[in-house]
Formats: sequence, structure tokens, C-alpha cells
Amino acid sequence: MVIDLARWRGGAYTARIEEWMAMQKRIRIYQLGSLPPFLLVFAGLIKPVNHRWNQHGLGGDNFRGLCRDLHPGPVSLLHWSGKGKPWARLDAGRPCPLDALWSPYDLLQTPFALDS
Repeated sequence: MVIDLARWRGGAYTARIEEWMAMQKRIRIYQLGSLPPFLLVFAGLIKPVNHRWNQHGLGGDNFRGLCRDLHPGPVSLLHWSGKGKPWARLDAGRPCPLDALWSPYDLLQTPFALDS
């Protein structure tokens, strides 16, 4: 997500998102983590960015837990969106191949390499 901070501050977006979050706390209206309040507030105002800016979906398929590959070409940000987090898969001994990209940052020093 790329945000114009001047427009954000001028549009009272924080308060609007917090309203949806308060409603979610009272009555469960969505299931998908932190993204829905943003989608509700910014409906119709969102423009896509090239996939090279955000390689999303590395958390796998939320239904079957399948691993995903990188988009072709250069990528600026690796995003383990979804339920499959690399630290959990590494600790469980069931990593996806791309989890090795995250493993150097694992504070628990889980041993894992791309060729394992």
C-alpha cells in the first residue's frame, strides 16, 4: 500500500478506519485480518501498483496451505500475506522454498537453506 500522507492527514482516514475497527470489535463483520477496514474506507479510491513493488501471497493459499512462487522479474518487497508465515513453517520443519529468503532474519536461528 502506498499512501499520500498529506491526503491521509487531510481526509481523517485514521478516524474512519478506527470506526470500522470499533464496529468489528462489537459485531464481527469481516474475517480477513487488518485489510478490510482499509478496503471499506478506500472503496473506489484504490489504484493498483505493479506487482514488482509488492510480492504478496508468499503466505500461501489460505485454504490448502500451498506454497507460492515469486512473480517473474525484480521484486521490491516480499510479503508473506495469508496464514502461512515463514517463521512458523520453519519452526515446524515444513518450509516453503521461498521461506529461506526470510530465514536469515529469524532471531531463533532456525537452520534452513534453499537447497534443503
